[in-house]
Amino acid sequence: MASEKLYMESIDACYLREFKAQVTAVDDTSVTLDKTLFYPLGGGQNWDTGTISWDGGNLAVTEVRGRGDVQHFVGEDHGLSIGDSVEGEIDWQRRHAHMRMHTAQHLVSGLVYEMYDGARTVGNQIHANRSRIDFNPVKFTDEMIEELFHKANELVESNIEVTDSIMTRDEINAIMPPDRTNMDLLPISVKELRVIRIGDNLDLCPCAGTHVRALGEIGEMEFLGKKNKGKGTTRVSYTLDGCES
Repeated sequence: MASEKLYMESIDACYLREFKAQVTAVDDTSVTLDKTLFYPLGGGQNWDTGTISWDGGNLAVTEVRGRGDVQHFVGEDHGLSIGDSVEGEIDWQRRHAHMRMHTAQHLVSGLVYEMYDGARTVGNQIHANRSRIDFNPVKFTDEMIEELFHKANELVESNIEVTDSIMTRDEINAIMPPDRTNMDLLPISVKELRVIRIGDNLDLCPCAGTHVRALGEIGEMEFLGKKNKGKGTTRVSYTLDGCES
């Protein structure tokens, strides 16, 4: 049975920091739990770190991977066995930075699509100190970048609500064009999707990542640079106030 992803239950659940679980599998350097708050690498978002503790000790979680069974990498000779009860705690500073960065990515992706002739987001990497988004087809001038980040920061200041829900493919397609939501990249077998929505469909996109409750929590966005990646693709890098270190 796949690990239960506790952070997926709601946006409010993204703010939880501690949980209890049982070990369902072990190997030389990692443990798998029946439930977890730790976000595994995926969807462009980096993994959470933190600690796992139990009666016999305390271990640092340095890496988290897996979309079904979630592996928590804790190093060799960890001493845990199947059936052990543990308590987990995520590194909140890192998690919150990822939540802010990922919500900022949704905002910027939605704006670029609307402002620049339907340019799609074709890749992204979310980290705690800086992040990047790849757009296609578009070639940004300095004026376009200035306009984009000015508009994004205006919307951040407006503190628009961010919500999540479960929707069918048809429901999503009735609101947003499939190319905007990258619906073609999702397996056709998946009929219901977790959707992140900014305000009244300022952006609406299927996503399994962690996000903040309102845009104001993102803080000021700062443009770091752009790079031509070829074939009409441009990479835009950014950071957020308080995330630069």
